[in-house]
Amino acid sequence: MTDVTVSAEAVEEVQPAELQPDALDDELISQLVDRAKAGGIKLTGEGGLLQQLTKKVLESALEGEITDHLGHEKHEKAASGNTRNGNRTKTVLTEVGPVAIEVPRDREGSFEPQIVKKRQRRLTGVDEMVLSLSARGLTHGEISAHLAEVYGAEVSKTTISTITDKVIDGMNEWQNRPLDSVYPVVFIDCVHVKLRDGKVANRPIYVALAVTVEGTREILGLWAGDGGEGAKYWLQVLTEIKNRGTEDVCMVVCDGLKGLPDAIEAVWPQAITQTCVVHLIRASFRYAARQDWDKVAKALKPIYTAPTQDVAEERFLEFGEAWGKKYPAIVKLWENAWAEFVPFLQFDSEIRRVVCTTNAIESVNARIRKAVRARGHFPNEQAAIKCVYMAVMSLDPTGQGRKRWTQRWKAALNAFEITFDGRLSAARR
Repeated sequence: MTDVTVSAEAVEEVQPAELQPDALDDELISQLVDRAKAGGIKLTGEGGLLQQLTKKVLESALEGEITDHLGHEKHEKAASGNTRNGNRTKTVLTEVGPVAIEVPRDREGSFEPQIVKKRQRRLTGVDEMVLSLSARGLTHGEISAHLAEVYGAEVSKTTISTITDKVIDGMNEWQNRPLDSVYPVVFIDCVHVKLRDGKVANRPIYVALAVTVEGTREILGLWAGDGGEGAKYWLQVLTEIKNRGTEDVCMVVCDGLKGLPDAIEAVWPQAITQTCVVHLIRASFRYAARQDWDKVAKALKPIYTAPTQDVAEERFLEFGEAWGKKYPAIVKLWENAWAEFVPFLQFDSEIRRVVCTTNAIESVNARIRKAVRARGHFPNEQAAIKCVYMAVMSLDPTGQGRKRWTQRWKAALNAFEITFDGRLSAARR
């Protein structure tokens, strides 16, 4: 590739007064691209057009900054004793790769550039790129290799860790933000991560996801537990949610963890606790032989699709007669969970469809697990929470998921308005 530099004149052909949003038109871009092609310059890559334009734009901006700082143009007589004092070369990492720029200096050393600050080695776009890659499950080593391969930039894993640490302040603010006074439904579940704290051990990350009265999805927070999933810790989590402003919840959908209904009732006495049907079916399969899974699932379906609670009890008796002798543990499992399984049967189909399972939060958990699996294990609790937080924040980058979610919940929220008359209105005041 011929070493040809895109001249400053090529950029300066358009006067500053003409640089309106519509002025950077196809003609100017075409001129620059044609000049680059004529000189054998590639668009991207080391020494490419984008890299050289970035260099010119940054240096031009820095020159403007020092002119404003000193109060006179280059080569003009200084009104004060402070003048330009040459340049120093500095390489910054940009979205088009490493760019070597000339940073002007002044004699008094009082010039503080803003476009590329002192000791700054990366432009903002690079940090955002690292955060995006990290949120999508890439390890620090994979991000470093990606930047080296695609942009020719050497960024250490320590630097990448420093970049991702920037989200911690925002994460703490998000975790303590005020919440709505009422939520129609709150789904709660947990995922497990491996922490290397002396020895590698599983630790639960508690996740609470709410549906707002407008039908949007809101993740209320993330909490790192200190052992296996337990109702006692869930009581702390739910109490914190209440302390942040949530005075009432119509329904809480959860798995069949023992003691959890009591914890929910202690925080929100009016809330209905609904056990996830999918969790019940999965738990049932743990007691059944693999070859019987399809038969057991087919036999259980009439129970959770029954039109009324009375019909569900009849279907459950029939299931017990057919499978009780072979799999008494399954019958016992459903008997123990019955009080929290049946509440959704009193509602119409619109509410049933959205609250009988924790599918709403399972999609969130799937994204979290993808990010967690890529890392294997974490050195400490904060590293694990940071990883999960970034995965959660990148769930819906285009906003299309939010629109689909809201549309899907319209009919259910209308049914909630009627069923829980007056309770949702407090959130709209």
